[in-house]
Amino acid sequence: MPLPLRLLTAGVAGLVLAASAAVPASAGTASAAIPAPAAAATGMSAITATGVATAAATGTAPAAAAVGRPAVTSAVEARRVGRVPTPKLRWYACYGWAQCTTARLPLDYDDPYGAQTTVALLRVRATDRKNRIGSLFVNPGGPGASATSFALMSPMVLSDELLRRFDIVGMDPRGIGAGDAVACFGDPGRQAAALRGMNVAFPVGARETAAYLRSARKLAAGCSTTGRTLAGAMSTAEVARDMDVMRRAVGDRKLSYLGFSYGTALGQYYAAMFPDRFRVVAVDGVINPRSWAGSARTRHVIQDERLHSAEGAERALQRILTLCDRAGETNCAFAAGDPVQRFGILVRRLKAKPVTVDGTRITYATFIGDVLGALYGDDAAERVTAMASELWTLTSAPASGGAATSSLPARQRRGFPYDNSVDAYASVMCTDGRHPAHAASWPAKVAKADKRAPYFGRAWAWASAPCAGDVWTVRDEDAWYGPFDRPTRNTVLVVGSYWDPATNYSQAVSSSRLLADARLLSSDNFGHTAYGTSACVTAAMDRYLLAKTLPAAGTVCRAEQPFTEPLDDVSEAAAGFDLATASKAEIAAHGLPAAGAPKQRPPVGHGPF
Repeated sequence: MPLPLRLLTAGVAGLVLAASAAVPASAGTASAAIPAPAAAATGMSAITATGVATAAATGTAPAAAAVGRPAVTSAVEARRVGRVPTPKLRWYACYGWAQCTTARLPLDYDDPYGAQTTVALLRVRATDRKNRIGSLFVNPGGPGASATSFALMSPMVLSDELLRRFDIVGMDPRGIGAGDAVACFGDPGRQAAALRGMNVAFPVGARETAAYLRSARKLAAGCSTTGRTLAGAMSTAEVARDMDVMRRAVGDRKLSYLGFSYGTALGQYYAAMFPDRFRVVAVDGVINPRSWAGSARTRHVIQDERLHSAEGAERALQRILTLCDRAGETNCAFAAGDPVQRFGILVRRLKAKPVTVDGTRITYATFIGDVLGALYGDDAAERVTAMASELWTLTSAPASGGAATSSLPARQRRGFPYDNSVDAYASVMCTDGRHPAHAASWPAKVAKADKRAPYFGRAWAWASAPCAGDVWTVRDEDAWYGPFDRPTRNTVLVVGSYWDPATNYSQAVSSSRLLADARLLSSDNFGHTAYGTSACVTAAMDRYLLAKTLPAAGTVCRAEQPFTEPLDDVSEAAAGFDLATASKAEIAAHGLPAAGAPKQRPPVGHGPF
């Protein structure tokens, strides 16, 4: 499976704002000056104080293009969802502290009484029923990640005040999770055989490239034939319509929504399609929906050339290596010499000769894939430099047998039951977006991506190969391409992290400028998304969700920075329960956290993408 299909992520909008020095922190932040993302390694201009202030200010008034237009749901969309009878949800107790249900919804909203599909919902009820605000719909991204699993784990990751005042509701998007699931192959064996060529982080060399393209074509063919009924009805617009019907079904007059990663696209689609029907929409780890979907002008470029996810990862890595160099050998394991230069040497060594670790062959692509995966966590800096240090030692004096190392992740192969994460991701991405016409053009486009981002361009460029127009033939006639700049009755909160390796900070800036009424909240944390990385950003998001109180324009939150303690003083963190890989049954068996226990960071960034 390609790396981007194993990581829950999305992209980066290519908005670049040139100006001057540091980003000033406003009221409520922990520092008076936070450096803007360095961009020297990627050739991108820095996003600076002027850029942040400008982007934030646009959230205080409608965009010029939107002035004079009413913030109302269009007659077309109102008719589509209004004709669907409100489902009667029959909740039942499940997984210890939750309630589950399913609902039948139209496969095609233009035919509300025709073919139906089942979606699954799970809720954790508000603990303060007297002061309950309503339901908070949550989505962890993907596309392909389970919102019902995220809702189940909400007591571990969301603040106690949100849990007191909201029913936390996860609705698995159609084709995904516990409802009717898209399946592009008849069984796991056929799927494994078809996707064999994609079982690399990204292909290197002619043989791997040919195998990858064969598998991409087979995935597209399977989804366009065997899986076409659902694959052709899984656009983000359909999920937004489903969510509006479910909002009505849970009894809420207005939607309250919290979305991460790809879930930010869903939130922005909903705000644009139903601009008078939401109370709050908070999006964290943001995809610009125009870049996600593409346009007639940009349809000939691969999706990441619109999203620039690779540049986001590149910039995060370069920042880590720069901070490692400043910290020195006492505080950073990879600081001997110049870490930026040594990382390049390490990559060249692995290209020339892979090493074996615990019986696993570590190639250049494997290592870059592991680095990209590590960049998703708030411990990104420590994990990346630890891996690099261990592989530097191994490639400097390789052991005869195959040395063990604790920093490299274990490899897993798919088996039972049928894992539809790749099918689901492709079904949404390829149906939502405009993509180049010919799969055979991808190798040349990948070479171009390598020039944009030498370490990560290839990994991201290959992700959309199944979407080529000559192989992906199923379509959703009701997919939606905007406009996304419609005025809204309430303000959308857009949250971006400087060093997010998947949804680059510039993506949040451009979305905050695109939306007619938005407020940008910035954070300097490492890892994918910001909620849970500092008291500042978590409190600001909670205040908005609970009371519709927006952070001051230009607010920048400071998170804990890496390499601040000597290596000898850094205690090994106890192995905790891994929410990212746990099933619902495992989450339930683990049990609720003790009162006052620290919250975990929401496990977004660990799904198919």
